[in-house]
Amino acid sequence: MTDIRVPTLGESVTEATIGKWFKKAGDAVAVDEPLVELETDKVTIEVPAPAAGVLSEIAAKDGETVAVGALLGQIKDGAGGGAAKPAAAAAPAVKAAPAATPAPAAAKSADTPLAPSVRKISAETGVDPSGVAGSGKDGRVTKGDMMAAIERAASQPTPVVAAQMRAPSPADDASREERVKMTRLRQTIARRLKDAQNTAAMLTTFNEVDMTAVMALRNQYKDLFEKKHGVKLGFMGFFVRACVQALKDIPAVNAEIDGTDLIYKNYYHIGVAVGTERGLVVPVVRDCDHKSLSEIEKTINDFGKRARDGHLKIEEMQGGTFTISNGGVYGSLMSTPILNAPQSGILGMHKIQERPMAVGGKIEIRPMMYLALSYDHRIVDGREAVTFLVRVKENLEDPARIVLDL
Repeated sequence: MTDIRVPTLGESVTEATIGKWFKKAGDAVAVDEPLVELETDKVTIEVPAPAAGVLSEIAAKDGETVAVGALLGQIKDGAGGGAAKPAAAAAPAVKAAPAATPAPAAAKSADTPLAPSVRKISAETGVDPSGVAGSGKDGRVTKGDMMAAIERAASQPTPVVAAQMRAPSPADDASREERVKMTRLRQTIARRLKDAQNTAAMLTTFNEVDMTAVMALRNQYKDLFEKKHGVKLGFMGFFVRACVQALKDIPAVNAEIDGTDLIYKNYYHIGVAVGTERGLVVPVVRDCDHKSLSEIEKTINDFGKRARDGHLKIEEMQGGTFTISNGGVYGSLMSTPILNAPQSGILGMHKIQERPMAVGGKIEIRPMMYLALSYDHRIVDGREAVTFLVRVKENLEDPARIVLDL
């Protein structure tokens, strides 16, 4: 027999939900053939068959929550098909893992400094280090202690919060409603967005940009660009480059708060929000200040395809310093984007719409786009936010600035 277990899902991700099984007990499987789909807080992944044979039993059914390393099922080696064991027989194996009870927290001094890795895990997962037993020197909490605490918490059933339950609908209405369990990704999106609202002093400033110059440049070179680089020339590359230039001028927008410290980042990892059927994901284009326009476009295009297929890796959605969200592809004219914590700024792009504008004392029809910058007022002052957005506007209205690094 070969066990099928939950693979390592990435740093700070300790559990997943069974999305769906592609095979039934008794089905023949080949090596590396996708067997089951797992939904984590950030991505959906497929678990391949570790060996060829027959899927003899399924230990975790659709919709169940499983921890890293948990038994998913078993494969009977060889081509012969044996009778499948009932799925219920695997239940004791699944429940046996969380048998150990958490040890009481060791007494720790209130002013014991926490390691940066511990603070990061606490911020990402919400686990309070003060309630974790420390195994380090002088009872200090280590990264391993935090991960163990997360695994223990993940193995416990999630309590239903009564305050979140809605009042029952009248019978006539209830018969026309459909109740669907939220995916782990949607639950995480909801939690992170609400946490951002509750934590940051969020404010939004607006401006508008005349897209004439960028559109003319794109129309002039799009065929040559695609022929040479094998990817279409879109608008996102220009916006990424314009934002990087502005972030260099206004470093506070590329910073974050860590306790009582400000962390200024001298690198530019730009998150690009991508809408999928499963929800919003934000893959990160790393080191954009060192990438050409074609490299940025290729990376964004690749991320977009894999995001829609659910094949993004967890590490590809971590470490962003600033985010761009393009609601214009759906027709949005104006919005106030929510920060992607712990980042301090997010730029909202919108629909390009022709409007009459006063140009040199005359009325001209110009393709205009509203821009919105939401920022954390705890770290970014209003002057800095407005200046940043003006820099982005200037870079787009005169694209030569981007090329000449002005």
